[in-house]
Amino acid sequence: MNATQPSGASVPVLKKGPIVAAILIAAFVALLNQTLMNVALPQMMGDLGVGATTIQWLTTGFMLVNGVLVPLSAYLVQRFTTRQLFLTATILFSIGTLICALGSDFSMVMIGRVVQALGAGILLPLMNVIFLTIFPIEKRGQAMGMMGVAMIFAPAIGPTLSGWIIEHHSWHVLFWIILPLGVISIILGLLFMKNVLPNSKAKLEYLSVILSTLGFGGILYGFSEAGSNGWDSAEVIVSIVVGAVSLILFVWRQFVAEKPLLEVRVFKYNMYSLTTVINVIVTMAMYAGMILLPIYLQTIRGFSPLESGLLLLPGSILMGIMSPITGIIFDKIGARWLVVIGLIITAITTYEFSDLTANTTYGHLIFVYTARMFGMSMIMMPVQTAGLNQLPAKMNAHGAAMSNTLRTIAGALGTAFLVTIMNSRATDRGTELIKASGLNPQDAANADAINKLTQDATIYGIDQAFIVATWITVAALVLAFFIKRVNVNKESTPLETKTVAAPSKG
Repeated sequence: MNATQPSGASVPVLKKGPIVAAILIAAFVALLNQTLMNVALPQMMGDLGVGATTIQWLTTGFMLVNGVLVPLSAYLVQRFTTRQLFLTATILFSIGTLICALGSDFSMVMIGRVVQALGAGILLPLMNVIFLTIFPIEKRGQAMGMMGVAMIFAPAIGPTLSGWIIEHHSWHVLFWIILPLGVISIILGLLFMKNVLPNSKAKLEYLSVILSTLGFGGILYGFSEAGSNGWDSAEVIVSIVVGAVSLILFVWRQFVAEKPLLEVRVFKYNMYSLTTVINVIVTMAMYAGMILLPIYLQTIRGFSPLESGLLLLPGSILMGIMSPITGIIFDKIGARWLVVIGLIITAITTYEFSDLTANTTYGHLIFVYTARMFGMSMIMMPVQTAGLNQLPAKMNAHGAAMSNTLRTIAGALGTAFLVTIMNSRATDRGTELIKASGLNPQDAANADAINKLTQDATIYGIDQAFIVATWITVAALVLAFFIKRVNVNKESTPLETKTVAAPSKG
């Protein structure tokens, strides 16, 4: 089709179903892989003969590679065909999974995780751009809702599945389960994936790559290590400073470079900027439940990994079911009131978690967490879609890459920040309680009493972290009232038609 066709003329409609199925299954597997690891780490420490600091690199390293690769995704989408990128991503991910499944020592598993991350770092931004390209503006909410099934449901069921496997089998089984799904993704790509994105012989801006790697890598590593080493650690301080300086230079370079690696001018679009800020804040708040609740369930209450996972499962299932429904509602009424109502529910339920005790019932925890996930299901996809709808088609890849990059950083920042709040408040509270009790911590006869006081202090620290998460959610809620309808840029027209789209309700 060419630009000289009459308005309203169209070419044969692209068969979206097979393409959507291929990309959703591949993304589901990649995202499931991220949370399967968390529950397995203690068992892997023993089998691989490494300590807690070393084993954490299996998750930290994966996140770092992802964080460094995502900013490159806009260039990759321009330089290579959709089919080439999809097959490369799924093949890399499957090879990495096989290496992990066969891994007999830490180094081999670490290499496998890096190769997996290379595939996932290409695949997830590619999914965003494909969905923005093949669906018309009036169907984007529904399309992004389907994408939300993979982005939300897969990571959510990971702990439950992993908990059951770890209780009955070796951690190797986690990777042997994922591998056939990865191979299916490759086969689907070979059969159904089409070249739906335009290509150009884009040149790689090497200085931007170096600055991006140092900037995003340094920030992610610094925030990740702060949760365990503390903010006053020299390693953390140096990483964050180097990362911050590199990011400033990276932004400057994007303005002066002839072909920027990541187009920061996406932020001149006001609704994209606003929704990106809201998305970043919500992502930080979301990690309160993902990180703090398992600590409470397993460390304080003594629940098994499987029991912890089962508690989170109803909310995860509801969120997965609601995601496409929310997308359909978005197409009809827009984003503002969906996001506002979702954030009100999320703020109330997050605050409810700030009153945890050693006797909080299992049923109450399930109810509050499920309600919280219901609120979250009304936020994530609508707010992201509302912002991306304002961008012209030529900036879709840059907008998706920027959004994914900032969400990755927000996840690391949220984790480190909330864990730090929890630890500092728990330490201060523990010191107060022990001092008030008059017990001598060095006396073995006081061990049980001291453990009880320490447990109470840890619960207090978790409660305080949830209070902070509540205020973070409230900040997003205030911003959500400023979400407005935008006129869809005519350049945002999807591949299959040149018909001028109606104004977006996002």
